[in-house]
Amino acid sequence: MQLWEIIKRTFEFNPNLDQEGFVLKETPDEKAELNQHPTYNQSAGEDKSTGRRSGIKKPVRAAERQKQHRAGKEEEKGADSGKGGRLRKQIRSVRRHQDDQGKQQAADKAQLQKKDNNEEKESDKSRKRFKKPLRVAEIQNQQDREQVSPYLENNKKRLEEIYGLPQNKDFIIREFTIAVAPPVRAFVLFMEGLSDKTAINTYVLQPMMLFSNFHEDVEGYLLDHIQKRVLIGNQVTVHDRFEQIVAGVNYGSTAVFIEGCDKALLVETKGWEHRSVDRPVNEQVIRGAQEAFGETLRTNTALVRKLLRTSELTTEMLKIGNTTHLDVAIMYIRTVANKQLVQEVKRRIESLKVDGVIDSGILEQLIEERPWNIAPQVTATERPDRVAYALLMGKVAIFLDSNPYVLVVPSTMFDQLHTQEDYYLRPLYGSFLRLVRTLAFYISFLLPGFYLAIVLFHKEMIPTELLLAISGARERVPFPSFVEVIIMEISFELIREAGLRVPGAMGNTIGIVGALILGQAAVQANIVSPILVIIVAVTGLASFAVPNYSLQFGLRITRFAYIALGTILGFVGIVFGLFIQMHMMASLKSFGVPYLSPMAPTTGTTGDVVFRKPVFDWERRPDFLNTQKDQLQENIAQGWVRESNKKGDKHH
Repeated sequence: MQLWEIIKRTFEFNPNLDQEGFVLKETPDEKAELNQHPTYNQSAGEDKSTGRRSGIKKPVRAAERQKQHRAGKEEEKGADSGKGGRLRKQIRSVRRHQDDQGKQQAADKAQLQKKDNNEEKESDKSRKRFKKPLRVAEIQNQQDREQVSPYLENNKKRLEEIYGLPQNKDFIIREFTIAVAPPVRAFVLFMEGLSDKTAINTYVLQPMMLFSNFHEDVEGYLLDHIQKRVLIGNQVTVHDRFEQIVAGVNYGSTAVFIEGCDKALLVETKGWEHRSVDRPVNEQVIRGAQEAFGETLRTNTALVRKLLRTSELTTEMLKIGNTTHLDVAIMYIRTVANKQLVQEVKRRIESLKVDGVIDSGILEQLIEERPWNIAPQVTATERPDRVAYALLMGKVAIFLDSNPYVLVVPSTMFDQLHTQEDYYLRPLYGSFLRLVRTLAFYISFLLPGFYLAIVLFHKEMIPTELLLAISGARERVPFPSFVEVIIMEISFELIREAGLRVPGAMGNTIGIVGALILGQAAVQANIVSPILVIIVAVTGLASFAVPNYSLQFGLRITRFAYIALGTILGFVGIVFGLFIQMHMMASLKSFGVPYLSPMAPTTGTTGDVVFRKPVFDWERRPDFLNTQKDQLQENIAQGWVRESNKKGDKHH
């Protein structure tokens, strides 16, 4: 601001109309200094009143002042000799007044010079504040670092910072020149191992390096020209942020950066090794599909879509994990599933703030309401046909990338006791299998505790012959019945775990042989009684009959609680334990649906709880799901029956 005032005062011109001819004019700085002088202000005020210019003269040089002083002395001598003393006094007073004015003007000039020097110093300091102009590339580099730059070197430098190149050997940068007129530099970025090199060479590099010059004129922007007329990939998208590009490259795609373009192309070139569709391992059936989910997300969703060929089947994709960034697919039939259920599933998954989820078991624990409850609240299955049937009923399926198990919600206790083969068999066959599983369900956690309660507290309930046989077998056993049961249960759990962990067919051999040898040796050594070996073996077989793996774990843990209650309180303890367990299950919910539905609370049933109705009676969907469409099929699903009845009426 001060520099501008100085420049303005310097070039300002005010003409002097009071005197004729050429007159030396004061500078603006001199005027400003003279305005502060009292003598000048007084004379200026007088001149303003008279309308005339001030009488103060322009400061003269020192040599001229000395010349005037010598001339004045000579005139003073001549005046003294010629006219007398009075005239000489007048001349001296006039010259003395002129000398005083000259001294004052010299002092004012020195002060003005000092002020000018100070202003020049301040202007020099202000000039030093201006930075040296930067290059355009440097300015672009200092802007938003997450934005793709039109300068190739800046993009390459940013990618090296993100991936830690060149130390990180998993990511490859391939520089090349696009064959257009004039040639344009570019480079591609891909991950070795997740990307198909053949697809990159054939569908990305070869078209841009060889075939791009087939078009003589480039229409529009170069990026659009390459996307629409050069690249032949089936999925080519444009992105302008590194976050989106990095996410695609980490999933097997190839990023293309072009000089002069502030956006990048992402070409789908996924091609990692994966397991093909195989037979189910844990949910084997005799009659039914023999396909199981794999570790590829799109393959898993395609297996379900192969069974449900409808446009209403919807798949929504989410990301989970701040580090893993795995894809999560939520699948449902949008005209059937309850909208609130779908929103609740999405809300729970989107609200997760974790670094990584690498298995559906971890995701299950993160989205269920009570992870400390012993009963599972989510159904995990590896069968596509079971997921398709659940979607038809109005449920929601959750797929996690790189995982062969799909989560189905909501889940009830009866869903976990059913198998998909129940629906493929005749109604009587399916109902019989369900009765067997229901009996196995109760035996798996009640039989050891029930045995201890009878032996220790309620011997009168046992027939005399059986009681004598049990007493005779335990005559040489040195341990109490409770210790016997604990020893056998722990041994059985060890054999089961060893059979699972030993690789190959050897695991099954160890399980069978180990059980036979240990049981026979324990009986011969009088460590346990033969009747107890039978009870533990039946209990183990019953637990294997439960189809849901998570429910099996819950029953195995509950078994030890009932062993303790039967030992301490007998039948009273067993009843007390059943009361507590029923209370826990009745208060449990899976995504808003009671765990014991449709029995507690009682709701409308489709006849698919313990016994199974014939297929033609599947007219309604489960009432506790509150689906948008309640009707599953028409009241008379067998059209040929209706036609047969009509023909019979005509014959009569």
